[in-house]
Amino acid sequence: MKVCVIGAVVVFEKCDEIGGTWVYREETGMDKYGLGVHTSTYQGLQTNLPKELMGFPDFPITIGEKSFITAEQVQNFHHIYADYFDLKKHIKLLHCVLVVEPYAEKQWKITTKDLVNNNNFTTTFDFVFVCNGINHSPHIPIYCGQDKFLGKQFHSHEYRKKDIFRNERVLIVGAGASAVDLINYAKEMAAFIAQSYHGGTINFFTLHNSVKRYPEIDHFTSEEVIFSDGSKENFSMVVYCTGYRYNFPFLSAACGITTKRNELVSPLWQHCINIHRPTMAFIGLCHFVMASQIMDIQNRFVLKFFTGHNSLPSREEMLRSEAYEIARRIKRGIRKIHYLGVSYLDQYQKDLARLADIKPLSPAVIRIFRLMQKIAENDFLNMRNNNFMILNNFKYVWVRNWALKFGVDLWEFGRQFTKMDIIRGRYKEYDVDVVRKDGILLLREMAAEVKNFMDFKMNAVMSFFIYDDFPTAGALSSCDVAPREAQ
Repeated sequence: MKVCVIGAVVVFEKCDEIGGTWVYREETGMDKYGLGVHTSTYQGLQTNLPKELMGFPDFPITIGEKSFITAEQVQNFHHIYADYFDLKKHIKLLHCVLVVEPYAEKQWKITTKDLVNNNNFTTTFDFVFVCNGINHSPHIPIYCGQDKFLGKQFHSHEYRKKDIFRNERVLIVGAGASAVDLINYAKEMAAFIAQSYHGGTINFFTLHNSVKRYPEIDHFTSEEVIFSDGSKENFSMVVYCTGYRYNFPFLSAACGITTKRNELVSPLWQHCINIHRPTMAFIGLCHFVMASQIMDIQNRFVLKFFTGHNSLPSREEMLRSEAYEIARRIKRGIRKIHYLGVSYLDQYQKDLARLADIKPLSPAVIRIFRLMQKIAENDFLNMRNNNFMILNNFKYVWVRNWALKFGVDLWEFGRQFTKMDIIRGRYKEYDVDVVRKDGILLLREMAAEVKNFMDFKMNAVMSFFIYDDFPTAGALSSCDVAPREAQ
């Protein structure tokens, strides 16, 4: 059996390094081979999910002391993973896939360009995995007068360093994670910073008076942007943090796959398997997920069918399943069909596990993902100050750097340790003000005691919570698992 993975077993990778969007490049636009630069990584980028959710179920990320790590650390992890499993020998770097087309009844012909030697070659495969990602083809909204605007315009895909904002009057369009990051960088350098976003979109800067907020853009003039409420403002730079569109230019029409901008790739069974040609799979199309975790279970799901361990449903059954899923989402006002999020992700991964008879994702991982959504909604700017540690399949530790607000909880946690006599003598009553006043010293001493019982480091100014279920609002300050059980 010969398998081709675009993006194993032959892997075709058009860049000169593994890692995809996590590879940092100064260049933007086109590379030296005339191809669009794939990466969206910028200087100073940190993950917006903890590393405990970004590794693979059987190969977690252990780099760094904190849960939120840098893009460079993520890229280092990719190399560690590839080296550990000896994958690099299967990867053809600087090989751009030109055409994927069906061959015979179930096979595929892949035409690829060797970019270094400028040669094209064609290979036949039994199965194809399309894994070229979803963050490489920018979606830029079209507005009247946009082409007449004299200022700079670019998508966040082309952003690299904050110096570009120096002394500019900047408008950030969008309210997602990249918009939040770029607003933070622009605030340090720009003469003026504003944000435009959909009325129904979560805005993480409602408490920041330094960022002026506007509704959606209506149209442009040569120097101004006019908004949907009639307000207007002068800008010298507009940055579109408006997401990406699905793009598979190498797929021939005979593959039977159609795309609708950033909303839908169809027809696919369970967001993965090409229903018309079920020896092709798409991995990683879903939005707002734990990407590595979901891609892992998608791969395991697909391989169960590709290897013949499980039989696929009939084509009609798969089409009905997709149609039902699309209709269900549209009824709920969700246009982006591959958008999962908290409400869909858990059921989706359970469905994959049930249909393929494979192991589902860890409940602890799902619970942390749910918790992160709540944290992001309530305190996005400080969410990267949270840290986690997964203890087993069900339990995790949540470490909050802002825990000085919960002095009593810290004290109650400390009482569970046998060597807390010194602290107990100094703080005889549950006085939150006292704990806050001398909180750093207290926490340092507590951390030293915790280290005797637990085999991981705790930074100062932290509180520790161990959960065996998702914490409710009323249980956020509870600790119902004895420390010795966490060893």
